Amino acid sequence: MIPAAKLSDVPNFGKKVVTVSDREILLINVKGTIYACENECPHQSSPMTAGVVKEGSISCPRHGYRFNLANGTCADHPEYTLKTYPVQVNGEEILVELD
Repeated sequence: MIPAAKLSDVPNFGKKVVTVSDREILLINVKGTIYACENECPHQSSPMTAGVVKEGSISCPRHGYRFNLANGTCADHPEYTLKTYPVQVNGEEILVELD
């Protein structure tokens, strides 16, 4: 796993874009659980950093496609999947696993 950010960099209900191994990753903190996903909607490449996080999903700001934060699936449009990354928090360090 690769260090991506400090836990204090991503406040509760906050988001932060980081670059890890030349990839732009969006970190999201939901009540202390950190999620990591690509920062580009797979539908039309809209930046997910402007998306609304609610009930375990993030909505694309352009068309509202809702992606599950845990696995990237989109129930309404199953042909689109947002790339998600495994996350581990070690003390203050957020670690992300890239494939």
